Amino acid sequence: MRRSFSIAAILTALVLSGPALAQDNGAGAAVFAKHCKACHQLGDGAANRIGPQLNGIFGRRAGAVDGFAYSQPMLRTGADGLIWTRETLNAFVENPKSMVSRTKMTFRGLASGDERAALLTYLRRFSDNPANLPGSQPTALPHNPDIDPAILALVGDPEYGEYLSSDCKTCHQVSGAADGIPAITGWLEEDFVIALHAYKQKLRPHPVMQMMAARLSDEEIAALAAYFKGLN
Repeated sequence: MRRSFSIAAILTALVLSGPALAQDNGAGAAVFAKHCKACHQLGDGAANRIGPQLNGIFGRRAGAVDGFAYSQPMLRTGADGLIWTRETLNAFVENPKSMVSRTKMTFRGLASGDERAALLTYLRRFSDNPANLPGSQPTALPHNPDIDPAILALVGDPEYGEYLSSDCKTCHQVSGAADGIPAITGWLEEDFVIALHAYKQKLRPHPVMQMMAARLSDEEIAALAAYFKGLN
């Protein structure tokens, strides 16, 4: 006897294949309990604690939960247009500073791609209509921003960085003042490099910074990082 399969059934099987099964086995809830629950609440009655409640995070603008006292860097990133999607959340959970350089969130990041996939699948269940979200189908994603460890190991030349810095100084003040534009003096070099590569890969949403970062080579980014690190 010939069996017929609906498209919906096939799609359901695909969505539940691979890492998505981790959530069915409780892996996502376990990751949330281990790494997130101390600061964030989720589900019925969720409220803001040390961190904002995470219901409906998919499709939400960064820094947009009513009643939570976000840091200025997070508010600024949201104003730039950062929306929490599977891609941006994956990058943030892997390394929060890749998306918000001076976030007050103390979590250092989750290196395991499997754990991040399980966590995001779990969080997706608490969005309004997860089946209709653009990022709801795939579960496994590459590391973002995708930076070769050799790039992070580059030793920048601060003198070359000073030579390159004129465009940066058009907006960012070397005094460290932050009048509507974030200060970048004294940043750790690794944070600076990660941030510029996140713009270069268009994970961070600011169009001017995306354009500026796209022009820079790995060596030039390292040089700028070394120069601005040395400014007090």
